[in-house]
Amino acid sequence: MAPKALGGVMVALVTPFKDSSKSVDTDALDKHINRLIDAGVHGLVPGGSTGEFTALSTEERKVLVEQTVRSAAGRATVVAGVGDLSTARTAELAAHAAEVGADALMVVPPFYDAPNLAQLREYLKDISTAANGLPIVYYNIPSASGVTLSPDEIVGLADVGVHYMKDTSGNGPALTELLFSKAHQAVTCFNGWDTLTFYGLAAGAKGSIWGATNIIPELSMQLWTALAEKGDLAQGRELWTKIFPICKFLESHNYASAVKTGMELRGWSTGGLRKPFSLLEDKHENELRKILQDSGVL
Repeated sequence: MAPKALGGVMVALVTPFKDSSKSVDTDALDKHINRLIDAGVHGLVPGGSTGEFTALSTEERKVLVEQTVRSAAGRATVVAGVGDLSTARTAELAAHAAEVGADALMVVPPFYDAPNLAQLREYLKDISTAANGLPIVYYNIPSASGVTLSPDEIVGLADVGVHYMKDTSGNGPALTELLFSKAHQAVTCFNGWDTLTFYGLAAGAKGSIWGATNIIPELSMQLWTALAEKGDLAQGRELWTKIFPICKFLESHNYASAVKTGMELRGWSTGGLRKPFSLLEDKHENELRKILQDSGVL
């Protein structure tokens, strides 16, 4: 069976915790996923940066993917975040994701010590093989991975199993080249930088992997409908005046902390973050509350 095509609004999921952040709260995750699907989102991305993957054990990451697949129940695509520091651990997570029914993998390069291009290509090829060819979304986040690729180098990753890219580079010109150049169509580019979401969708990105949607699923879907489906720039601009201050705030703080704080303000329990991180302090929480009120979310 051919893999499902990815696109639309794909949520970079938070990881809810319980018992003072000692374990993953699968019940809270299920409730949140159903909330997002009811709002109309197209895809779910567990185990990424917003999901605090670096604070999770390998077994917890597997539980996260299993629960997401189970909760989605075919109603939204599931892109399992599987990137890790070694090929062996990433391959283990990739094989598991394929086995339990994920539709694709999101793979960030090994971070801390950045691989060169040849090593990265071998890494991705090994991951693709481990997952029996499940499509890979290359997670392009140079600020965290230390790996910076040109548009040509990114498109060349199609040879080693990469079908898509989440662009969290914040590099508008490179995103433009990937979206508009006919020579760069082998890899489908999704926006992954919150404050560039309006531009990405208006420029024709086939989707956005978006953490802010955890807080504002309704506004996220309204923006997608206006820009991607209707091509209505006037309505899109009106919506973006509400959404942009939220995105700007999230990018100005520890991202997972800000997203979870926003969810808590909406009355959606998250269980907080794993130490050393925490929900935002009162001053910043109040700033976010005011922004959400001004945007009509609260």
